[in-house]
Amino acid sequence: MYTVTKNIKIFSFTLMAIGFIGLFYGFYTAPHSIEESNAIVASYGDHGHSSDHGSDPDHQNNSNHKKETHSSSHDNSVDHKENSHEYEEHEVSHEEHVYHQLSNRPWSALYVAALFFFLISLGTLAFYAIQRASQAGWSPILFRVMEGITGYLLPGSIIVFVILVLCTMHLNHVFVWMDPEVVAHDKIIQAKSGYLNSKFFLGRAIFYILGWNLYRFFSRKLSLAQDKAKDISNHKKNFQLSAGFLAFFIVTESMMSWDWIMSVDPHWFSTLFGWYVFASMFVSGITTIALVTIYLKSKGYLEKVNNNHMHDLAKFMFGVSVFWAYLWFSQFMLIWYANIPEEVTYFVTRIEDYPVPFWGMLVTNLIFPFFVLMNSDYKRINWLIVMTGLVILFGHYLDFYNMIMPATVGDQWYIGIPEIGGIMFFAGLFIYIVFSTISKVSLEPSGDPLFKESEKFVY
Repeated sequence: MYTVTKNIKIFSFTLMAIGFIGLFYGFYTAPHSIEESNAIVASYGDHGHSSDHGSDPDHQNNSNHKKETHSSSHDNSVDHKENSHEYEEHEVSHEEHVYHQLSNRPWSALYVAALFFFLISLGTLAFYAIQRASQAGWSPILFRVMEGITGYLLPGSIIVFVILVLCTMHLNHVFVWMDPEVVAHDKIIQAKSGYLNSKFFLGRAIFYILGWNLYRFFSRKLSLAQDKAKDISNHKKNFQLSAGFLAFFIVTESMMSWDWIMSVDPHWFSTLFGWYVFASMFVSGITTIALVTIYLKSKGYLEKVNNNHMHDLAKFMFGVSVFWAYLWFSQFMLIWYANIPEEVTYFVTRIEDYPVPFWGMLVTNLIFPFFVLMNSDYKRINWLIVMTGLVILFGHYLDFYNMIMPATVGDQWYIGIPEIGGIMFFAGLFIYIVFSTISKVSLEPSGDPLFKESEKFVY
């Protein structure tokens, strides 16, 4: 059996401590008034930040309008006063909007990191269920690793749910459709209020979370029971449970992606979005399985895991990375080519305001892993898999960052202390829970009827 080392504990708790400080700093330094927000904008306005008023077409148009009305003030002072009043209202509205964006930043950093690590666990659970339902012969030797990673599912889902509850309490403006004032002046959101309302939103979240965690609990229970059983009845039950779960998962995962991610930008939608989010979390989960497996092997565990197992994991990393890119391009190309204003604005915002995360995401999620893992021999070299895996995980964090941040903080983005703090805190928590779960039982599911086939896996 594996025992959590002192170094793992120190490392994970250090990450959590530093990350917590970073998150606290983000909330502490966030503006608590429009005046503080204006001061923050002024402090980096000279450094080329995209929030500078010069980059705001509406602001420029209103500035020109102000000059024109001023020049004609001697002819029509009443019109001048009315237009000045309209300009002042626009200025106040713009400043309030920027204030909400800046105050959203620590919340968004917290949410992106919490969601990312939770979805790694959920993606691993989906991969695990597929192996169970397909009766794959190569993967049972890795089941304990997969079950260890899914050990984060329950605490991770609770954290995400708490954040969602806090959002419904109007402590932030991450989900704009939760703001009654916004809804009152937005006919599009009003038309979606039957689905996008706080009670139904949280009710759906509870339903998803319960379903995912119940499957994980019973599948794990059956898996451990099979090790002590004299027949394969537990294995058969796990097969049936996993097949049923996959039908449940494919529906709830899509709905989750609409609710928790796509609805931060409620005017935009994509019919491919559920699959796109699935591909991102699926490849992140598979990558994490490979990284944890390589670490355990380096410490003398999982001796029966051979290069063929690692080759298959690397093939999945490669294949799902290409699948993710296919979905990304399909979504992007159709929307960009159609050039419908309500749709194309999603990508225009990200390309213009988030060029480094947007294009960097493509390099780290497709170009780099494609050229490294395309070679069959490289899929058997552990250090190359580790390096590529870390790049993929970073790239898919950027992917979720691109999904959430443009809608919640607009052009007031920056990858700084709150964002790094969020990554460190949840990475530390994830590492500790995963390795603690792995240490509770034997690393070999010796009672699984396919274990011998997995042990001798060659091709």
